[in-house]
Amino acid sequence: MLIKSSSLLNLPILSVHMGGKIAEVSEIIINPDNLKVEAFRLIGPEVGGENGDILQTKDIREFSMGLGAIVDSADEFVNDADVIKLQKILEIDFKLIDKSVETKKGSKLGKVSSYMVNSDDFMVQQLIVRRPLLKSFIDPELVIGRSEVVKVTDDKIIVKDEESKIRKKAMTEDFVPNFVNPFREPNLSTADTKNLDE
Repeated sequence: MLIKSSSLLNLPILSVHMGGKIAEVSEIIINPDNLKVEAFRLIGPEVGGENGDILQTKDIREFSMGLGAIVDSADEFVNDADVIKLQKILEIDFKLIDKSVETKKGSKLGKVSSYMVNSDDFMVQQLIVRRPLLKSFIDPELVIGRSEVVKVTDDKIIVKDEESKIRKKAMTEDFVPNFVNPFREPNLSTADTKNLDE
């Protein structure tokens, strides 16, 4: 199931042992190397102190948009320094929202306004890109699949150049005029003129 990034914020964290909510998501932690949600920063009564304030997605037992993320207990929560891999990601402080998106040739497509995450593996599957003001009249936003992403840097995301060509091609193929131009001469085929003569 694909989940919008905004739906993950304030997501309840439920404990099997406590039988209810013990925390909620305050921040989404993404690994820029593979665009995977590695963890969530948490707030709540069972957060902090011995428990830590980070929940790694690998420690989630079950996930449901109706209920939230289910864990065994607050013992699953870790601190920044507890996991070396996570510590490196936190030092980068990578944020996907408002990241610039460009093609390999340097054409600016816009900025990430949202993204869609697969609830099975927590991989970012789609980027929702808000277009620059001048281009937004034609396309207010673009949806770019993860297969289109070529490279992620500190300040931008680079996608395949073919993406814009595919989009333009799809737009022209889908366009079917639903009007008749009154200033243009009717284009009658020979079969039509024959019928008119009879």
